[in-house]
Amino acid sequence: MVQAGHNQFDDLTDKYTAFLLIEKGLSRSTLESYGSDLKHFLEYLNQSGVSRIQDTEASVILKYMIAMRDAGLGARTRARHIVTIRGFYKYLNRENIMNTNPAEIVDLPKTGLHLPDVLSADQVALLLDAPDTKKKTGQRDAAMLELLYAAGLRVSELINLKVLDINLEACFVKVLGKGNKERVVPINMTAQRKIDIFIDNARKTLLKGLTSNVLFPARAGKPMTRQGFWKLLRKYSRQAGLSENVTPHTLRHSFASHLLEGGADLRAVQVMLGHVDISTTQIYTHVARHQLSKIHRKYHPRP
Repeated sequence: MVQAGHNQFDDLTDKYTAFLLIEKGLSRSTLESYGSDLKHFLEYLNQSGVSRIQDTEASVILKYMIAMRDAGLGARTRARHIVTIRGFYKYLNRENIMNTNPAEIVDLPKTGLHLPDVLSADQVALLLDAPDTKKKTGQRDAAMLELLYAAGLRVSELINLKVLDINLEACFVKVLGKGNKERVVPINMTAQRKIDIFIDNARKTLLKGLTSNVLFPARAGKPMTRQGFWKLLRKYSRQAGLSENVTPHTLRHSFASHLLEGGADLRAVQVMLGHVDISTTQIYTHVARHQLSKIHRKYHPRP
């Protein structure tokens, strides 16, 4: 099985190198660099038990990125590797050898980009339960926090939601993201319930006789400011006994991390985030490392 994979890998490497030389006109030195990177990656696939190139999954590529980082390779070197791997699978798509490109959702490593903290599920629960729902503003804040985490929203997306953007019967929210790109994200029953309570019990009171199409109105029926929501989040973080460094983006990353830890598909999470250029390496590598440790502890024969 392994040997068969080796033969296929060698054959594809030769064909891809010829393609780069003849059709792309790359120099010998560039070809050697690409060939070396590709050889290392394909050896890793073989060692990981992937005997057919068609069986490559995004998770294996992420593990390869982790292995390179743990081996001390810098961001630039890792970026060059992922560019090589992307190009290789793009070529395989073109030749109808593969129907998908498992490398396209892995972004380039970015130097100086720091992974925000990710809260545990228990910490998220403490934060989301912090607002005093006996108060009208507490009902609004509880609904906002729950929805922020339930749908992995950006703070700007949350505060600008309109009443018609939410469908409580079907449990989804329509979001207008960056570049005016629209996406539909499902929400859980807890978020649905808290939004329902807010709309039925508090929204009309907070509007003080005004009309507004803003789902979570602040003063004069206008959207809450980003700074206003950040202040609320800091207040509830303190009440929950969490770090004051918790930001709306922390909940967005926690949303993605928790879904992936629960077995969600990488591509599905990326679609829900609505972030084509998301730093998947930083976010998903963090999750993958955590999962790899759990898998190792669970399945390795030696304790």
